[in-house]
Amino acid sequence: MKNFGIFIILLGLGLLIFTTFTSFVKEKSAGIGKTEIVRDLPQEFDWYPLVGIGVMGVGAIVLRKSS
Repeated sequence: MKNFGIFIILLGLGLLIFTTFTSFVKEKSAGIGKTEIVRDLPQEFDWYPLVGIGVMGVGAIVLRKSS
């Protein structure tokens, strides 16, 4: 349980440092017969840094309960 608490704290630290995640989705723009034009559209996932602080708090609680 102690390792899990440390993992949650590190996950919260990562969420605190990196507040955006970008992924790309392929979209078909045009197609004529067998020929297709495909483009990548970026999709961003944003969260507040307070989410990372909250997750770190939960990790600290789990770490304290396991001791």
